[in-house]
Amino acid sequence: MMTVNRSSAPSELRITDMKLTKVDLPPWGCWILRLDTNQGISGFGELRDGASATYAKMLKARLLGENPCDTERLIKKIKQFGGQSRQAAGVSAVEIALWDLAGKAYGVPVYQLLGGKYRDKVRLYGDMHIERGRFSGVLEDPEIVGKKLLDYVDKGFNVVKLLSVELITSAPGNCAGPADWLNTVRKAEADARKASASGDRAEMSRVNGILYDFNRISHPFTNLHITEKGLDELDEYIGRVRSVIGDEIPLAIDHFGHFPVVDCIKIAQRMEKYHPAWLEDLLPWYLTDQYKELKSHTVSSITTGEDMYLAKTFEPLLKAGALDLVHPDMLTCGGIMETKRLGDLAEEYGASMAVHMCESPVAAMAGAHMAMATENFFALEYDAFDSPWWEDLLVGPVHPFIEGGYAHVTEAPGLGIEDINADLVREHGPFNGKDIWIGTDEWNGETSLDRIWS
Repeated sequence: MMTVNRSSAPSELRITDMKLTKVDLPPWGCWILRLDTNQGISGFGELRDGASATYAKMLKARLLGENPCDTERLIKKIKQFGGQSRQAAGVSAVEIALWDLAGKAYGVPVYQLLGGKYRDKVRLYGDMHIERGRFSGVLEDPEIVGKKLLDYVDKGFNVVKLLSVELITSAPGNCAGPADWLNTVRKAEADARKASASGDRAEMSRVNGILYDFNRISHPFTNLHITEKGLDELDEYIGRVRSVIGDEIPLAIDHFGHFPVVDCIKIAQRMEKYHPAWLEDLLPWYLTDQYKELKSHTVSSITTGEDMYLAKTFEPLLKAGALDLVHPDMLTCGGIMETKRLGDLAEEYGASMAVHMCESPVAAMAGAHMAMATENFFALEYDAFDSPWWEDLLVGPVHPFIEGGYAHVTEAPGLGIEDINADLVREHGPFNGKDIWIGTDEWNGETSLDRIWS
């Protein structure tokens, strides 16, 4: 007689509570979500870095008393409350926690619920900022950057990425634009670096507000243009990095600055000789026609996607042939299943999938399960080189989780997360009391007429 190893009675499982905690991972910290049940098992999820916890709290009343094993039905119930970028944080976090609970209820790993595995381990790509410390504004010598990337390769990483290349183009003479605009931004950036060094949170908040206003100006409307000097310096910098790491290592490049499409074409064409693994987020994702124009003028691999909610949002870009690969963030895309659906959709259009991931190991573990079950998956981002305690946040059977440039999962039920290391949260987060989990009881009765049709 066949038996099923059950961690609970799935048909009787009900959600009884939602709790949250936060860990201060750079740059903005991560909210971790926990859904509790009437059978003593809990499911873990995570909100996108930089997102408000309110995006999750507002969903609580719509989940209490529900069976988390009805994952698809519950996500359809709350999906309308997600939006692009950080607005999707609550829906995505809940979705991940639901899959974790379903796997624990039935005693199987999440990847098995998604259809089984295509691989036994998940390739990671290691990324680094080219600044001397985060947000210092001081560029590291490209040879030193190359040596650090080679160190990643020696550790087992097979794909690497550079971030903050826009700092090169922000130097005097590297771009042309209104003097009042450039001078104000450069002063704000300098003030931000001073405030960061001094630890003055009030000043940092003030200056970040100024920078935020400028960063909200979309690429076509900045009227900034990269100069030949800027292109030459970018070209030289990447060339010197390549001279250290060689030509065989896949090298992706992110963050070029808010330039119009004509300048993005120039940048992409200059990068062609370095055969980048991909050029990331050259333009806002919603400018489909401009992405199509960009792609028609370069043979460099082009990608975007970390701020896009739901798989269907990618289809116009894929249909236009504008992307060589999609680059979602699971905590914006809509969670585990939605990201897998995106991978399947991209595969139909001949595009690969890499996954953006600047979050805690909770989200990374969810990403690993999704990647195990998605055929056209390429690599999952790893951005925790400067947080040696990162992996120890998870209590569970997967240790080490990251080894030799790969993420590993086990046959443990759900995501394989038994708990969160409370001592580390107290050490690296704002909640240092006996209980690191904050309640959300004030949201228990929150209601509204949610139907979007009549």
